[in-house]
Parts: sequence; structure tokens; C-alpha cells
Amino acid sequence: MATTPPTRSPELRKDPVTNRWVIFSPARAKRPSDFKSKSPENPNNNSSSCPFCIGNEHQCAPEIFRVPPDPNWKLRVIENLYPALSRKLDHPNGQNDDSSSELSGLGWVVAGFGFHDVVIETPVHSVQLSDLDPSEIGDVLIAYKRRIEQIKQFDSIKYIQVFKNHGASAGASMSHSHSQMLSLPIVPPSVSTRLNSMKEHFNQTGKCSLCQVQSKDLLINETSHFFSIAPYASSFPFEIWIIPQDHSSHFDELDNKKAVDLGGLLKLILKKMALQLNNSPFNFMIHTSPIQVTDSELPYSHWFLQIIPQLTGVGGFELGSGCYINPVFPDDAAKILRELNVPI
Repeated sequence: MATTPPTRSPELRKDPVTNRWVIFSPARAKRPSDFKSKSPENPNNNSSSCPFCIGNEHQCAPEIFRVPPDPNWKLRVIENLYPALSRKLDHPNGQNDDSSSELSGLGWVVAGFGFHDVVIETPVHSVQLSDLDPSEIGDVLIAYKRRIEQIKQFDSIKYIQVFKNHGASAGASMSHSHSQMLSLPIVPPSVSTRLNSMKEHFNQTGKCSLCQVQSKDLLINETSHFFSIAPYASSFPFEIWIIPQDHSSHFDELDNKKAVDLGGLLKLILKKMALQLNNSPFNFMIHTSPIQVTDSELPYSHWFLQIIPQLTGVGGFELGSGCYINPVFPDDAAKILRELNVPI
């Protein structure tokens, strides 16, 4: 008769990158191998009215560029039809004057200038990002880089957030595979906190926290230029980070060769997640450095791609404390994903 394995004791861990405390409480979940999404994402395959499908370009907001630049495109970058910020509020060169930022009696106010773009990753409605081959995913990554290089010409833009919402419960309003880029006139607090935390680690150890983070117990897969891990203090069950092997501060330092390499690893990880987690909705975010990062910040600033499957909700404790409760230890998650064989 099989015996039930002993339950691990709860632990509190602090992430040296995000500066966030996480409570690992395995008693709050079943076995990690049984951790599945309760609401798998089933994309709507009705492409007749989808503005992101090839042939429906006239239904979209203005196009910024497409690849290749002809009617049979593979990907398009367009303006968001419902942008969070306005690209029309500022001067043509993106220069803000002092009056655009002021301290009122209630707090700071900054004019809502910025760019909110959509990257349509494929012309075919039923194709997901993980269905593309590594070079095609690499093209999507290079499109991010190209758009970042365009936006960096605007002096008032301080930070560019690349992100993907897959599935309605992850925030995707369109089932056609796409990602987004939001260019901000401020550096978000979480970015400042991350940089300050990485600076503190660097001052204490003389080393970049992400250059040191690789561990056999936390490693999932690696390539020539990137490795994927379950982070030591992961806030969410089966959270995954993909990190450049070589120290790199800005995502837009990515070249074509590394983009294909990253595309292959991202494809593998997304396939493993879909198989293990019942095609769970997910978010991914590219955490890069602010555009105007100083030379002194470069030694400890290291970009990475974070993937969060939508398996648990965020409750009052998390919202009130800033701490998270994770029912799955990262080494357990890493072992399950590492040993999972997925045909590519």
C-alpha cells in the first residue's frame, strides 16, 4: 500500500530581484503534479469577424509596420484601438515641458502621453504563438525590438513594457494571438523596486543577482544563450523566468541569432505549460531596464522574461500586504517541467 509523502513545512522566502516576500504553503494544494487549470483556454476560432485576421486589416487601428512589408504579411504592429495613453498629447518630438508634470494637493500629475501598440503575431486566427517555429517566434521578438528602437527617439518616454495576455481570464479581449507594448512617461514603481533590490544585492556581493540565479534544482531547460527556471521565491505556482545566459541590461540588445534561440526555448516552455497545466491562460512580461538607465546601473540590471500561468487568484492578503502565498515550491515545479518530454 502506497504511503502519502510527508508535507513540506511552510517557508517564507524573499526574492532578491523583486524584493518581495512569498509564503510557500504546500498544505494549501494537492500534489504539484495534479495542479491543473480549472478553466482551460479554448480560443474562439471564428475568424470571419476578427480584425486581426489577414484580409480584415481595414477593421484595425492604423498600422505601424508589418513583416514582410507586403499583402502576405506574417506579423503586424498596429496602434491599439482603445489605448491607455494618448500619442497625440505631446509635442512631435516627444519633448515635455515642465508644466506637464506638477504636484497638486492630492499628488503628482503627469500628462498621459505614451504609446499603446498591439503586435499581431500571426495572420491565422487558429494559430497560437507556441504553434510557430522558433524563427517565427524570433520574428515577433525582433518586432518588439524594432518598435522599442522607434519609441526610444521620444525623450519623454521612460519605460516600455512588453506583455502578452493569453486567455480571457488573463486579460485578453481578443482570442487571436497577439501581444502588446505600453510606452510610459514614467518608470513604474515595480521597476524602480526591482532595480533597487538588484542594486542592493550587487552592493553586498559584487555580482548581478540574475547572473547568479541559475540552480540545478530550479533549472527547467537551457539553450546556448538562455535558461529557464522556476524562480527561488516565485510568487505564483509554476511561474517561470527565461533569462539571458550573458549579462544584458536591455531587451533591445537582442540580435537575430539570439531571438531565434529564445524563440525555441519560449516555444518549448509554452508547450510544457499547456500540457502540464491543462492549457492554462497565462501572462508573460518582458522586464527590461528603463530607457535612460545610467552606466552605473548597468552591472546589476539584467533583463528577463516572466511567465505566469493563471492558476490561482489574488486575494485580500496579497493586495493588502504585498506578499503572496504560493502552494507549490519552485523546485517541485521545476522538476515536473524539466522531466516533461514535449515533442517540438
